[in-house]
Amino acid sequence: MANTVTAESWSHLCDVLFEDSWQADIGRFRSQFVYKGLSDARYDLTTTLMRLGGNYADVERHLLRNFMKYAQRDVSLGTSLWNWLALAQHHGLPTRLLDWTYSPFVALHFATSNLTNPEGESVVWAVDHIRAHRLLPKPLQKVLSDEGSDVWTTELLDGQLGTWESLNALKTKNQRSKAAAGKDDAVLLFFEPPSLDQRIVNQYALFSVLSSPSVSLEAWLADHEDLARRIVIPRQLRWEVRDKLDQANINERVLFPGLDGLCSWLRRHYSPVDTGKPSVAAENDPVAD
Repeated sequence: MANTVTAESWSHLCDVLFEDSWQADIGRFRSQFVYKGLSDARYDLTTTLMRLGGNYADVERHLLRNFMKYAQRDVSLGTSLWNWLALAQHHGLPTRLLDWTYSPFVALHFATSNLTNPEGESVVWAVDHIRAHRLLPKPLQKVLSDEGSDVWTTELLDGQLGTWESLNALKTKNQRSKAAAGKDDAVLLFFEPPSLDQRIVNQYALFSVLSSPSVSLEAWLADHEDLARRIVIPRQLRWEVRDKLDQANINERVLFPGLDGLCSWLRRHYSPVDTGKPSVAAENDPVAD
């Protein structure tokens, strides 16, 4: 289990979210962490593909192949596996991807947009994506280094891992856990999707993907505990966080541009504290999973 910190106040929460953001080599505050907010601290980092159940790993490529076939009338993305995966995830197809954001406040929005359980706790996961990429096989590390990038793009991935076979075959030796020493380890990648619509841009979004569809990210992080932390938002703090995010203009109206997002924001904003209704936009968007 990743290191867990329970926020004691708004200021403490901000300190924890931005912890270790100072980068002495460039003299700037630039966090290496990416964030994911969950409305219930009991939720785990399970992909929508895993939630499908059954022989989900066996139907993964069939799901995407049929999505590509029927989506062609609405969009044309060529043959890029990664662009199609990003689009499919964005529209709710079960995939092995998980949604993340560079913004801790956007993650806080998704952790607090659904407050229907007044006794529960919310959580924000934070993962050091730069250090995670240092565990990649050397040839892939070199690709990022040559590009001068800390994160993958769909174009870079298409050039290196352009097929299901190449992705699924990607392994590295686990040398970080004594219990797993010498075992082949699934590889974790973070990549930025193309700007398919304004939601992706406004949510400062990126995706994680593991080279095995059957390995959960939570299990992977259990062998790499120093790369992640969980920030728990207790019940008594959640409404303060929610109200301050709204005042900072971090809400459904901004993160889901359009009339649906506007109505979701207004419905939640004017709901009584004891019966705050969930945001429909947050329920339907993969980032909110």
